[in-house]
Amino acid sequence: MHSATPHTPSRPLKNFLEIPYDQLEELNLEAKGRQLAREDSGALREHYLKYLAETKEIKAVTVCFSDIEGRFHMLDYDKKFLLKSWDNLTFDGSSIRGFSVVSESDLRLAVDWGSFRWLPSDVFGPGKVIVFGLILDRDGVPYSSDMRGRLKSLSDEMAAKGMVANVAVECEGFLFNGQDAEQVYDGKKGFELVHTGGYFHCLPNDPLKLFIDALAEAQRALGFENEKDHPEVAPSQFELNYQYTEALVAADQLQLYKLTARQVAANMDCTASFLPKPIAGINGSGMHTNLSISQGGKNLMYDAKGEDGLSSFAWDFVDRLLNSANDICLVLNPSVNAYRRLDPNYEAPNQIKSSAVDRTSMVRIPLGNEKSSRLEVRTVAPDANPYLAFYTILRTGLEGPMTEKITSESRRTRTRFLPGNVYDAMRHFKGSELVTWLLGEAPKEKYLERKERAADRCPRELGAMVKEQEILFHHEVTNQYLWSKF
Repeated sequence: MHSATPHTPSRPLKNFLEIPYDQLEELNLEAKGRQLAREDSGALREHYLKYLAETKEIKAVTVCFSDIEGRFHMLDYDKKFLLKSWDNLTFDGSSIRGFSVVSESDLRLAVDWGSFRWLPSDVFGPGKVIVFGLILDRDGVPYSSDMRGRLKSLSDEMAAKGMVANVAVECEGFLFNGQDAEQVYDGKKGFELVHTGGYFHCLPNDPLKLFIDALAEAQRALGFENEKDHPEVAPSQFELNYQYTEALVAADQLQLYKLTARQVAANMDCTASFLPKPIAGINGSGMHTNLSISQGGKNLMYDAKGEDGLSSFAWDFVDRLLNSANDICLVLNPSVNAYRRLDPNYEAPNQIKSSAVDRTSMVRIPLGNEKSSRLEVRTVAPDANPYLAFYTILRTGLEGPMTEKITSESRRTRTRFLPGNVYDAMRHFKGSELVTWLLGEAPKEKYLERKERAADRCPRELGAMVKEQEILFHHEVTNQYLWSKF
């Protein structure tokens, strides 16, 4: 009598979609091209629904959105459910900080089919694709606190005039040893760096370089159109640059950039941190935002005979930003930590002026030609909501008030500074008629409430707690080696 032997399947039980990186890049560049060409939304919807129905290896569609602060949220819908219910997706808005209250909690989630992208399976898991959502209220009207929707509306307005706003960001971050390094942060030990080199310096198999390479590969597969990547000035700091694109697509890519960076780091038992100033005494992280506006294929920022090669249109844009710099500072630097970065000792762009050479200026004018001429808004922190930041910069630059006449000389030499702390920034934001016009009264109040709550935790609501610093540095603690740090 023969003993029973376990059956070994001839193929894996799971057969979920896994696409090689080179094919991913082709698919995502094609999808991105359709989005940038503004193909009819109905045609795109039918195209992708047909693809989902025919591709059995896809198990789920990740629909994502961002709250008013820029926090990224994702819902995985079973593909078969989505095919039946794509036009009736809802969620509880009262569970999302800064959205609706309990009494009016239900919100709708509309799929923006143009944003459909295929995902690297080794980062996001096999069998998934991703698409960005637009938030609607119960009646199907665009939700006023959905900043992605606000930016999309602005992009549509500009497209109706034959205009396109192009944006590219230089988003810096740090790589620290250990997962969830921010959540388990110990003030006595600080963060553990993975790399002690500096600008452009890293051995090929250093952990920081391996992280950068893996992140670059993933974003290339996502259709980012990479340009360059390198270690930044501070130890364990990184920056990956990719090609400019239309503002809404650029904001979506930035959210994917940060999400992918965090997951790639986690796969290495590390943490990718986008805190503006995680470590005192070294450079912080910024998100220099480069932008240009074209119309009919012509770069409106360029004038070969203009000052610094910029057109009068571009200089008007700069002047409107400088006039309203204090009002919009809280949007661009939304946290207590962001104002640690605005320290003039570390190349901080905290001066309300423009310059072609001075990197402490809020707005820099990079060297450019007819194709590359642009503005660089250096004040933006990497923890800003990209949809809100791009929307605010564009609306302010195009339509903001000209309350003060700014001359060529005063643009470069005036010595006005941005707010030095989050409370001053909130005061300017709260009293700003421009911000009320930009956002509306309700979203403005919601955003300010979130910022006040975050700021009050550091340190107002912490005031009653005994903090390690007050013990470590107490005047009666003898033989305290930490005093030598001051």
